[in-house]
Amino acid sequence: MQIKRGLKMKEYLASLILNSQDQYITYEEFMNAVLYHPSLGYYMKDKPKIGREGDFITTTNVLDIFGSAVCKWFSSKIHEEGPLLPNVCEIGGGNGRFAKAFIDEWNRHCDLPLQYTIIETSPYHRRLQRDLLSDIRGVQILESLDHISEHEGMFFSNELFDALPVRVIEKNGHQLLEVVIGLEAGELVERKVVLENQRIIDFIKESGIKLVNHQRFEIPLAMDDLLRELANKLKKGYMLTIDYGYTNLEWQEEAHRNGSLRGYYQHKMVTNPLLYPGDMDLTTHIHFDRLIDKGKEWGLHFISFLRQDQFLLEAGILQELEDNFDPNPFSERSKRNRAIRSLVMPSGMSGFFHALVQKK
Repeated sequence: MQIKRGLKMKEYLASLILNSQDQYITYEEFMNAVLYHPSLGYYMKDKPKIGREGDFITTTNVLDIFGSAVCKWFSSKIHEEGPLLPNVCEIGGGNGRFAKAFIDEWNRHCDLPLQYTIIETSPYHRRLQRDLLSDIRGVQILESLDHISEHEGMFFSNELFDALPVRVIEKNGHQLLEVVIGLEAGELVERKVVLENQRIIDFIKESGIKLVNHQRFEIPLAMDDLLRELANKLKKGYMLTIDYGYTNLEWQEEAHRNGSLRGYYQHKMVTNPLLYPGDMDLTTHIHFDRLIDKGKEWGLHFISFLRQDQFLLEAGILQELEDNFDPNPFSERSKRNRAIRSLVMPSGMSGFFHALVQKK
């Protein structure tokens, strides 16, 4: 079945390319197809993506610790800021474990009724979320942000922006080229064409990044579009973004000159994004300076930008260790404490992620 689905996706991509004006599609069009096609796209398929049976793991699925820590952080902000509705909108809720942990923590310690909304494009994940959260009051699961006109409280996302489609460019001498995808003997191949898209040209100018010869660079136009939409819908409150990426200065380091577009297939990194179309997760490192700068332009004030472990420490996660100490190394409390330590050690998973806090 997996091979058959892969062939169907290849046939669909071939039709897109052959029916296009110039016999190629952009990487953005390719990623939209292989990730989000209603029936053939990776995120839309009825199969596990997260965890041991999937292709990747996330820090929000380390027991219930991450959800409870973010809950305590948001609760403290409500008390500090005065009147702020206890509403949370999570964009891309995955299997629902973060939401469950957040809500359970809230119900243990907060008297105010919580409204928790999940925006999830994947039918498979929406089903998992409903199975896990169906008995909890105040939860709604929606397919699109179009169902929300405005929001007060918090927008939360974890590894959302890194999953959005990007355009890919490359510098060749004094010329900027766009890397696109065509067909050769029935196989997907990269081609390079002169860069003409004005939004991409403006993005490069605004970032101030100076590309060197043969450097590849991803342009997240879809990230800009989503950020603007979230900023417009947020009436009052916070936007907490957990993700991995680089600052403009880091993007210019030699180690990143091949770009960051990668695939993850059965927990293995794949450097060729054209392999396993529709059966492989695709991801890029995001542009944090862009999120901050465009956020300011669209009314989101910059509050903090911390490595994930530093954010969790500020959120008071170490209190969990003190409250749950158990000398028995095989107990559930000790297991939980080891998971907490894995999240706050800079050498662990958290060292690769950052938390960006913006406010309106």
